[in-house]
Amino acid sequence: MASRSLPSAAPAAFAAALASLRAARIRPELRLTEVPPPARIAPHAVALTAEVIGGSDDDDDLASGRFVLLHDPACPEPWGGPWRIVTFARAELEPEMGIDPFLSEVGWSWLVESLESYAVEFTAEAGTVTTVVSESFGGLRERARVVELEVRASWTPTDDDPAAHLEAWSDLLCTIAGLPPLPEGVVALPGRRR
Repeated sequence: MASRSLPSAAPAAFAAALASLRAARIRPELRLTEVPPPARIAPHAVALTAEVIGGSDDDDDLASGRFVLLHDPACPEPWGGPWRIVTFARAELEPEMGIDPFLSEVGWSWLVESLESYAVEFTAEAGTVTTVVSESFGGLRERARVVELEVRASWTPTDDDPAAHLEAWSDLLCTIAGLPPLPEGVVALPGRRR
């Protein structure tokens, strides 16, 4: 993750959160890039985009997403705390998955399982899972069916480990990209970063 200078008014807690995110251990197939955070949502924020890359061609994105950590010491009532994580994850799935009537529920369960596997503490989770099945007709009928899954989620971390939340979310991104889980006891090394 590229290092940006911190605004002079940033509290020590936000500086510590940035340091934690920069130390996150992610899979080597995941490329993170720090981008400008959304404005006016919170006094302090950091945003990362991510691509899961596969094969020998680094331009072959299997999944993409965005991870935003917001900090407002005023503890907005809907958040239930000073922190809020807002995420987005999107991937194209195998065409046969488009007939699964429970695909959206499965997408949400992948997020919850990722968070639980890292034993992160959180509250006030909310989100949507959207599945889109595109079929082509007429002059385009030769194109294969395309199935896309989008998971939009937010939650309030109640622990002091933003890196674990980023790592859990990155696992979700790798899951929807179709990558197999890392074997038990194998730890991902820090991934490539731009």
